[in-house]
Order: sequence, then C-alpha cells, then structure tokens
Amino acid sequence: MNENKGYELDLHWFPGHMTKAQRMIESNLKLVDAVCEILDARIPYSSRNPDVDKLCGNKPRLIVFNRTDLADPAVTAQWRKYWKNAGLVVMETDAKSGKGVNAFSNAVRTLLKDKIAAYAAKGQENRPLRLMVLGIPNVGKSTFINKVARRKAAVASDRPGVTRGKQWITVDAGLELLDTPGILWPRFDSQTVGENLAFTGAIRDEIMDRETLAANLFLRLREHYAESIERRYKFAPTPEMSGMEILEIAAKKRGFLLPGGVYDTERMACVLLDEFRGGVLGRISLERPEAEA
Repeated sequence: MNENKGYELDLHWFPGHMTKAQRMIESNLKLVDAVCEILDARIPYSSRNPDVDKLCGNKPRLIVFNRTDLADPAVTAQWRKYWKNAGLVVMETDAKSGKGVNAFSNAVRTLLKDKIAAYAAKGQENRPLRLMVLGIPNVGKSTFINKVARRKAAVASDRPGVTRGKQWITVDAGLELLDTPGILWPRFDSQTVGENLAFTGAIRDEIMDRETLAANLFLRLREHYAESIERRYKFAPTPEMSGMEILEIAAKKRGFLLPGGVYDTERMACVLLDEFRGGVLGRISLERPEAEA
C-alpha cells in the first residue's frame, strides 16, 4: 500500500465472549419495547454494529451520539440531520459529564408514543417501558446508563469488554433498561472501520501494532485537522510525508530518544493515541456522512 494512504493492519478480532453476548441479545429482544443504540459521535458509522439491524428487526430504535464533547460539532450536526432524515430518533450526550442525558426519558416516550397509547387502551397505563441498551465496547454505554439512572447501576470502565452479563436497571417507575455487553462483529467492512474502532479504543491496544496505528491516525489528522498536529506537536506535516515519518518527527519534537540516537516512536504512538482519545488534540470527527453514504 502507498504509505501516504496508510499501512495495513490486522484488525480482525472476535473473542469468544462476544458470540455469547450476541446470543444473549437475541434471546432477550422479546422482553423489550425498543432498542437504544449508543454510538461514538466521532465515528457514528464505524461504531454502528451492522449486525444490530438484523438482530433487532423492526424494534423501534433510539440513536444516542455519545462523547459529543470529543467530536467536531459541525460534523455531529451533519450526522444528526443524516440519521433524522433516515427516520430515526436521535439525541446527543456527553455521558461522562452528564450533558444531554436528561432528555433521555422524553426521547423514549416520543419514540414509543404509539406503544404507550396501546398499553393505555388495554388499561395498562402503569406498565413500564423496557429498552435494551446496545453499543460497541468502550463507547460509554455503562456510564450513560449510570447518568440516566442517577446512580452507579452499571459497571463502567475505559477498557473494552468489561460488561459481560445482562443487567436490568430501573430508571424510574415507568422505565427500565437492559444493559448488555459491548459487541463487535467478526470481520470489518473495511480497514478504515477497523482503524476507527482502534483509534477510539473499542479494540484493546495490546493486540495490535500501535506504531502502525498511530502512523495511520497522523495521516487521517493531516487530512482534516492538520492544525491540531501543528498546535500540539509544533510542526506542520507536508503532503509528501509518510505516516511513519510524521510519527518520527513528533517523537523528535517531544524529545523521545532511545540509546543510540533512535527516536522512540512506540512511546510517541502511545502518547498520540492517549491524547486523541482524551480530547487533548481538540474536537475531532473521523467520519462524515457524505463519505459514508
């Protein structure tokens, strides 16, 4: 592959517990009125498990863009319009701070207004609404649930694959949530999808080449957010530079030097990934709806 277009990564990953999680989701769908799908606002397309459409069938769907505090607001607005035009109910949150989560109950009741009316017609006005909450690993699903429930009801972590079993959480007298393990899918549609998941931490860093991943992230940043590289790492990457060259220059600028005068690109790769995930580089979105359409 042309180095300026990125390096190949082996990103096919499907641990055995994810097969179990998928079966659990299938067997419990009959218990819920709707599905709430948590997406990463930086990568709304890549963080949307393509198996969910098949798994959930005709169940009403609420789309939650989480981590909007880390995403480019102009791009998030494009995605919001895109999904609403597709007929989906969309809301935006930053679950870590709690911003936007107070709109959840109203969004659910808007989504299920016909079902609520049907329950009332049967004399079941007090029947609680039940939603299954789905999301890929490390998308902030458990943190979102805890903010909605106003207590620590689900296990939250910045590591993928923490929630393993199902958990019912009561939000209020009229709303119950079924938390589920984060699931990926056996093979990604493209390297770009796999990369996006790896960039945002949905795939554990330990199973991949972080230097290659960081080199490819630098190339993606150069395309749309070159000013972020210049502001944070004090140099402007040129179009001729490969991702590895950019990574090495960044290591040089940071003074990451190994014995023998070799620059520590592995350390720089870890710094880049950490700073991107933590929002240190600014609010960055890696996908745009026009490209994915």
